[in-house]
Amino acid sequence: MKNTLNDTSEWWREAVIYQVYPRSFKDSNGDGIGDLRGITEKLDYIADLGVDIVWISPFFTSPMKDFGYDVADYCNVDPLFGRLEDFDELVERAHQLGLKIMIDQVLSHTSDIHPWFIESRLNRDNPKANWYVWADPKPDGTPPNNWLSIFGGSAWQWDTRRRQYYLHNFLTSQPDMNFHHPEVQAAHLANMRFWLDRGVDGFRMDACIYHFHDQALRDNPVAAKQNTVNVAASNPYGMQAHIYDNSRPENLAFLEKVRCLLDEYHAISIGEIGADDALEVMAQYTEGGRRLHMAYSFNLLTAEFSAAHFRRQVESFEARVKDGGASWSVGNHDVMRVLTRWGGAEPKPAFAKLILTLQLALKGTPCLYQGDELGLPEAQLSYEDLQDPVGLTFWPESKGRDGCRTPIPWNASEEFAGFSGCKPWLPIPAAHLAFAANQQEKDVDSVLHFTRRIMRWRKTIPQLLRGDIQFFDLPEPILGFSRELEGAPDLVVAFNLSDRPVRVELPIVRDAIALSGHGLSGQKEDGHLYLPAYGGWFGIKRST
Repeated sequence: MKNTLNDTSEWWREAVIYQVYPRSFKDSNGDGIGDLRGITEKLDYIADLGVDIVWISPFFTSPMKDFGYDVADYCNVDPLFGRLEDFDELVERAHQLGLKIMIDQVLSHTSDIHPWFIESRLNRDNPKANWYVWADPKPDGTPPNNWLSIFGGSAWQWDTRRRQYYLHNFLTSQPDMNFHHPEVQAAHLANMRFWLDRGVDGFRMDACIYHFHDQALRDNPVAAKQNTVNVAASNPYGMQAHIYDNSRPENLAFLEKVRCLLDEYHAISIGEIGADDALEVMAQYTEGGRRLHMAYSFNLLTAEFSAAHFRRQVESFEARVKDGGASWSVGNHDVMRVLTRWGGAEPKPAFAKLILTLQLALKGTPCLYQGDELGLPEAQLSYEDLQDPVGLTFWPESKGRDGCRTPIPWNASEEFAGFSGCKPWLPIPAAHLAFAANQQEKDVDSVLHFTRRIMRWRKTIPQLLRGDIQFFDLPEPILGFSRELEGAPDLVVAFNLSDRPVRVELPIVRDAIALSGHGLSGQKEDGHLYLPAYGGWFGIKRST
């Protein structure tokens, strides 16, 4: 059954998400760190891109050991980013511009200075004693099992006062909460309601597979094949099959409670899925309209770049759940920038335009990362510049996440590229000045102008907004598929993922009508397509 042309429900399926990493977006007060007022200053720029939802990474009170993903107060703004009033003004201005605001919810763990954890670690019988995951040592004093932290070493940290270990899937300063305790679930639902009452339109659920753990604390088995999708090959975390420390079945019921809350406010959600079998978990977490609205995995956030890989990921998800929502994200604050990861050391503007168009053409809700609209490559930083604990731990095999988190270059002629009036928290590479927004404004062929045009064009093609997807059997490096929507002719799409021109036979295009306005060059002749380097073609199949 095809989706229908006149289906006006589930508007988020047609939307485009734009992720803002606050520390690096725009500094309004001259301290070298981006803030909420800086985001508000640039909301017109964001709206002009043609996106619909602005996802803002954490700005909550935090000691910033993991740059905001270690929350010390879920219902307040860290002074680095401003005040609650600044957030209210941001939401109000966004809504005036027709933008929805989505904020992170980091529920699986808190900072170790959160009042909840401070109370929990006092002793074993205080009111919050069981709000976190505590366990006795083995008789020889070692941790209770073999679970590992994503950030290196054991996932267990000894606490001298309670004489127990506590669980931390990330930094030792990020203790995991015990979601088996009903009061923990209730507290987080209350925190979410706090932001919904302030006008938030949705949540991005960080690390949402880690909410529950196996209460028997069973050892994880050895992975049949080392997982290098979610972590670097140098990280032993990928050597285990993580069946007991995350993606537990109890999480489904909790996500249903979250959905009930969101439905009260007509709000939406998207979940980060970093599981071993991420596509299966994405399907479970989004099926039936009972849990998350959308989910994304790291499966397109890897180094693998081929037509077969794209097809395999999308088809596998589609085969598992038809009514779930996928967001095929190709870049975010945790991975090397897509232009360098897939495009090499010196990615070309044509490649940036191809990747953006491909992302907008797949079935699902696209999620862009700040700077994608500028075609920003990965920043090359020295060890002395690093701030990320991942890079500091695994250097030089893994350089961490700082290379994708450097500040946005707004104005090439201003000091610190117009991001701040003083030295930023991460350096702005000289190589990024050529990508500055003010420079691209002057060039109608720039990636920035292309982004605005392709966003507007996509909104005029209903098949791209709601259509089902069917892939064609084509040789590398060609990715081809149709988008099919009831009440509309089939849309035929083909991309050349290589830096050389190709000619491919595709009989379905023989009677198709080419579409213009998307900005990628390609031509058809009878049943063949001629695609230049990083080219693409869109056409409408004639009715028979």
